Amino acid sequence: MTQDQAFAFAILIGLMVAFIWGRFRYDLIAVLALLAAVFTGIVPHKAAFSGFGDDIVIIVASALVVSGAIERSGVIEAFLHRVGPKVTSLQGQVVILVGAVTVLSIFIKNIGALSMMIPVAFQMARRSKASPSSFLMPMAFGSLLGGLITLVGTSPNIVVSQMREELTGHPFNMFDFTPVGAGIAAAGVVFLAFGYRLLPRDRQAAPTMEKALNIKDYMTEARVTATSSVNGKSIRHLSALLDEEVLVTGLVRNQVERMISLPDLILCQGDIVLLEGDPQALERGIRRARLELEGHNRSTQAKGVDEEIAGIEVVIGPKSVLIGQTAKRLALHERFNINLLAVSRSSKRFTERLRDIALRPGDVLVLKGDLVLLPTKLMELGLLPLAGREIRLGNPRRGLVPVVVLAGAMALTAFGLLPVATAFFTAAVLTVLLGSLSLREAYEAIDWPILIMLGALIPVSESIRTTGGADLIAGGLAQLASALPLYGALAMIMVVAMAATPFLNNAATVLVVAPIAVTLAQRLGYSPDAFLMAVAVGAACDFLTPVGHQCNTLVLGPGGYRFGDYWKLGLPLSFIVVLLGVPLILLFWPPV
Repeated sequence: MTQDQAFAFAILIGLMVAFIWGRFRYDLIAVLALLAAVFTGIVPHKAAFSGFGDDIVIIVASALVVSGAIERSGVIEAFLHRVGPKVTSLQGQVVILVGAVTVLSIFIKNIGALSMMIPVAFQMARRSKASPSSFLMPMAFGSLLGGLITLVGTSPNIVVSQMREELTGHPFNMFDFTPVGAGIAAAGVVFLAFGYRLLPRDRQAAPTMEKALNIKDYMTEARVTATSSVNGKSIRHLSALLDEEVLVTGLVRNQVERMISLPDLILCQGDIVLLEGDPQALERGIRRARLELEGHNRSTQAKGVDEEIAGIEVVIGPKSVLIGQTAKRLALHERFNINLLAVSRSSKRFTERLRDIALRPGDVLVLKGDLVLLPTKLMELGLLPLAGREIRLGNPRRGLVPVVVLAGAMALTAFGLLPVATAFFTAAVLTVLLGSLSLREAYEAIDWPILIMLGALIPVSESIRTTGGADLIAGGLAQLASALPLYGALAMIMVVAMAATPFLNNAATVLVVAPIAVTLAQRLGYSPDAFLMAVAVGAACDFLTPVGHQCNTLVLGPGGYRFGDYWKLGLPLSFIVVLLGVPLILLFWPPV
């Protein structure tokens, strides 16, 4: 073993120990590993930051932006709202949720697909009086399975594709992963449809600060327009669209206010309905009924170039100038360039117009304005912002626009008209230009720690190959594999990747294991494609811990899970992946 190889192995071992220890976050660990590789000389100074310009980083970042746009579009929620109420059994709901998140993960990053489906799962859990723990872990596993099917579904596929391009000059295409991934995903979904019974059903999430501050009784106004789905329909029809999350508390017709007492009253164009619920439920209900939120279209833009218009929750302080005033009397929009979208007061149900409510200390408001200017305006008005949470009430969505953009990007790459990085970077830019995401939301959609980790570890993983370290490890594995049939060698690589993922993170696992797998394939005289596929599948399928993949981590708190819960459902699913994945790889990617 040479000195450079010793340094490479020491850094690799140190990387794994640091990940297992968990004292520092994975992006910081990756940066420290990069510095160690540079100062020991195994990564040249000129190549130290080459990873940050790699196509892998661009593709992952762009895919996250497009995923964020689709999440905010509401298209999937609208579809599930039609299907969900018809399914009342717990097993049926599990199938719908797991199936939906699996299909979504085919087209967008699996973390984005899971994020958009978690609120839907909580709605179903409330409706069926079930614990979210029955849904969330199967959904997380479904998102990992769906990510296997296309290039952009999960980071390991992207990394493996780029490594194949470096080796052969040809990356894996968008749907090269589909034959293997679809078979594994289908079997996994069938298992999860029954295997969810292995999970505890009485777990509840620990209360969070956001939950403690969750205001459920906001009152807002929405107008019936010519294009509203409830135009010419009854109040009962509107209430059905709103589910049980939002109440219709009043109606304004021809400037006359009235309490809602007749569910058969027919709504007409120009009617204003008074609605009560939390901001997220109000936003969903208004979108479903295609109502127009009162006040959202009044201009709040300043003349600067960096304005960001968004909603914010505030509470009226004891010395606020709003006390005793109404929004109409104070001319809140005209004087302060702020729109009042909703008001909440403890144990109070409003029946008057939003603009006519006399405000009191302690009232909670949803305001819409320029985020650059809002802090100054809030101080001037004596308002105190609440803990930050995303408020989309009053922010229009672009429906099918991001879906069309994503479909276009996938088509361009599938037909070889554009490289993946170029196509998805273009798609990310278009989602912003077309209004599907603001610039602020686009930057928030990007998982920056993951990008830092990828950019830092790419040169480190390359050093394992350039120093000959991959040859040494592959030589040892080749001795083991020589006594095994071909499927045994593939299974060994898949299990190695699957075992390393909880400690290294799935993308980091590919960066470390893929060069070893390629060298092993060459030593055994096989094509590397099958072994790269095995690495991609193994690295993407961490079902045993909550820390190996972000999707598993995302449901840990909301599902109230414990570390050991993942083994109960994940271990049999891991066996299914290996037992089915290896023959599928041999069938569609024969290495000889």
